[in-house]
Amino acid sequence: MIAILRISGKRTLAKMNAFDLVVTVALGSTLATIVLSKDVALLEGVVALGLLALLQCLIAVASVKWKWAERAAKSDARTLVSDGVIDLAALRAERVTREEILAAVRSAGFGDLDAIAAVVLETDGSFSVISKHQAGSGSALP
Repeated sequence: MIAILRISGKRTLAKMNAFDLVVTVALGSTLATIVLSKDVALLEGVVALGLLALLQCLIAVASVKWKWAERAAKSDARTLVSDGVIDLAALRAERVTREEILAAVRSAGFGDLDAIAAVVLETDGSFSVISKHQAGSGSALP
């Protein structure tokens, strides 16, 4: 398993997007099946692990080459707060609560939205909080 993960690259283990998460969970599930099930031959399990890693690599390469493949494999980042104002339509569309936004702002070390230029929901599901001070220094917003 370690050899397959090393060959497939860092992306397999990175917190990237929903597709990468599914592949990582499938890799873990396949490994567990190989180890715990007497019905699955070791060679079959290794082939399954290799195919999953190969699929993940092919999707990653296709995502870099073709925009349509990138759009199919992962979502775009979405600005949820702009200049301290919460975009309620974006929150509804992304199924994020106001409380989650405020928690992300607090986690970034800010007390309220007044100091915030943007909160962005990234493709991996994490929040990026950009202060007005940071935005003023040339940071690019999506």
